[in-house]
Amino acid sequence: MKRIALTRVALGAALLAASMAAHAQDAKAKISDGMVKIGVLTDINGPFMDNVGRGSIVATEIAVEEFGGKVLGYPIQVVSADHQNKADVGSARVREWLDRDKVDAVTELGSSAVALAAMKIAQEKNRISIVTGAGAVRISNEDCTPTNLHWVYDTYSLAKVGTQSIVKNGAKSWYYLTADYAFGHSLENDGKAFIEGAGGKVLGSSRYPFPGNDFSSYILKAQASKADAVAIATAGLDLQNAIKQGKEFGLVEGGQQAVAMLMSIVDVHGIGLKDSGGMLFAESFYWDLDESSRAFARKFFEKTKRMPTALQAGQYSATLQYLKAIEKAKSDDVADVMKAIKSMPINDAFAKNGKVREDGKMVHDMYLVRVKKPAESKSPWDYYTVLETVPGDKAFHPLAESKCSLVKK
Repeated sequence: MKRIALTRVALGAALLAASMAAHAQDAKAKISDGMVKIGVLTDINGPFMDNVGRGSIVATEIAVEEFGGKVLGYPIQVVSADHQNKADVGSARVREWLDRDKVDAVTELGSSAVALAAMKIAQEKNRISIVTGAGAVRISNEDCTPTNLHWVYDTYSLAKVGTQSIVKNGAKSWYYLTADYAFGHSLENDGKAFIEGAGGKVLGSSRYPFPGNDFSSYILKAQASKADAVAIATAGLDLQNAIKQGKEFGLVEGGQQAVAMLMSIVDVHGIGLKDSGGMLFAESFYWDLDESSRAFARKFFEKTKRMPTALQAGQYSATLQYLKAIEKAKSDDVADVMKAIKSMPINDAFAKNGKVREDGKMVHDMYLVRVKKPAESKSPWDYYTVLETVPGDKAFHPLAESKCSLVKK
């Protein structure tokens, strides 16, 4: 009995010591307001809702769940809102989150106009912004900020990976059908540079008011150009409608190649393999790439009944790495977290060989993919064949050409 009593005393002492050690560790951690709060500002009901939207919120929640719901012993909370693809609506919500709700990081921001407005407010308030859903190069180039991260892709990488190989394979003349706003313009301008650099030529372009649903007149102009390839520089439901209408007008059957400058797996799913099979485009993620991508995709599918887009997988990755950076820094202080995240190699379900550069850009492998034709697909969501893997240092804008004020010359 005495031995049992001594054992209990020893066990109690050990538990007390462990508790005190844990308390001491927690005391070293600096978490403002006793909570880490992540705001997901996305397009919930608009033209990009399938590419980001509720799926990006789910992806954020999966990352938080995998982290155990806490970081450094403090709870993690996710809040979300719809920016309606309007910079003023997005800005108002960001200010409300940062001033009233004590949000630590604003993320997703799937519209370049919204992203550019939000990241400036975050800098003003000394909070972190993580752009996973917008692709304008200027986000991490001339408009970079010390508190912003640019995660998934940009128009430079999409245009470079999505045009050069196609030009080299014979598509020498191009025509652009472009959404008339910042992201579309950037896709067209970057694409033109890479097409011409590879020995091709852009014969012309048509810019349509975004969002749109009738592309007939623009498709007729593209056909009249006799270009080898017609580049569709838009995204989401607009992209799907443009491809379907191109099919109705016999664009591909007439000998022209349709090239999506930004396409996702849900776009392929919405269009169908019959109409999209054979299309080439640049991608930053595919759910069936390896075991880690498949493991995340299974969790995502359980909650949404569809496979994740690159933007949704990138949102998962950005959230996970943000939490890891807090853990490494033992603080949610903005400067400490930014320093930590820029020192970490990134390999997860989304990113391969990833690293955050001094301009805030997360560079990683990109892929040139071809959409499978119906006979090639062996199971639901078996949509891509990866033709080429382009390393991050070859895919993204080189630092030597950067206009970001954070880059040391």
